[in-house]
Amino acid sequence: MGKVVSMAKHSASKLVTQNPWHELKGFTSARIALGRSGNSVPTKELLSFQLDHAQAMDAVHCALDVDALVELIAQSNSVIQHTSQAPIKVHSKATDRFMYLQRPDLGRELDDVCWNQLQAVHHSESPPFDLAIVVADGLSSIAIQNHANPVIEHLLSLLGEDEVPWHVAPITVVRQGRVAIGDDVCECLQAKMVVVLIGERPGLTSPDSMGMYLTWQARRGTKDSDRNCISNIRPQGLAYEDACKRAIYLLKEARRLELSGVNLKDRSSIEEECGEQLEDKHTGNFLIG
Repeated sequence: MGKVVSMAKHSASKLVTQNPWHELKGFTSARIALGRSGNSVPTKELLSFQLDHAQAMDAVHCALDVDALVELIAQSNSVIQHTSQAPIKVHSKATDRFMYLQRPDLGRELDDVCWNQLQAVHHSESPPFDLAIVVADGLSSIAIQNHANPVIEHLLSLLGEDEVPWHVAPITVVRQGRVAIGDDVCECLQAKMVVVLIGERPGLTSPDSMGMYLTWQARRGTKDSDRNCISNIRPQGLAYEDACKRAIYLLKEARRLELSGVNLKDRSSIEEECGEQLEDKHTGNFLIG
């Protein structure tokens, strides 16, 4: 009969062979330098992977609580101060989550009834809107549930400090929406530009990452190269305040230059370091010398 060894005498650190890169884990949340236990990964790392995978799956499949989010946005002082109407709830042509995941094209367009609903808002407003803010669940409803409202509050507060006033359309909350859904909203409201807040595809260490997409003169069929993106907005990634400062810079430049996308560069961090305004010519394609 074999000798029985008490596991209490062997600490976990002795059972796990550490990876030489172990110290690098202090600089990233990426799954690196896991070590090994025998021929496999340590149990702790395996369980951590399974938890992260489950959270990523939940982020994709959990439904956005639209009513709770709309109520929260409607009660925001910044929203009340800078928008003329209560938030509007609409949905894409994807009728449910299964269809949304199987048919990305349907998530890019508004339902016909919602299209007419937003057009009625445009006809009842004067002067034209400078900016439409769209909130879409995307591929992480958790990100939108947690981060959309504080980002909207920060963004509207900074817009209110601008010397040139902004006429902001009612906040539009879209169910089963993808980035291009903002093009339809912008066209219906006849806004000069649109900002889309959307849940990004979850990673194994970032199930709640939110993206912000800015497009000048967005209309149905707008190309992705005409958009500017600010990504990984969350407390463990890009902070709300930093994301909104970048967005404000891009919004002001888009309005001044009347463009967005590959020809609109984010110089905000460079300006802060240099303490001076950089002149951007925006001539031609930046890929061509």
